[in-house]
Amino acid sequence: MRITHPFHPLCGQAFELVSRGQHWGADRVIYRAPDGTLPTIASALTDVEPPDAFRRVAAGRAAFRTVDLLALWVVLQRLDKQMDDGDA
Repeated sequence: MRITHPFHPLCGQAFELVSRGQHWGADRVIYRAPDGTLPTIASALTDVEPPDAFRRVAAGRAAFRTVDLLALWVVLQRLDKQMDDGDA
């Protein structure tokens, strides 16, 4: 199995899949690490779980840039303050 979540530090690395099942209330896989240990990871972060609909449609793209979302947050904060002050 391969870890596919883009923010996971082991993203792109492949490991031997040992088992898959419910662990700690979540669907997880157990894999063999290079040092021989058997760590677990959520199956949704690997290629054993097919990508969800959002990830298939987004295909790595985002609708908004971070800088635009931060600018929107500033505007919303100003509007919130104006509403609290009774100016809106």
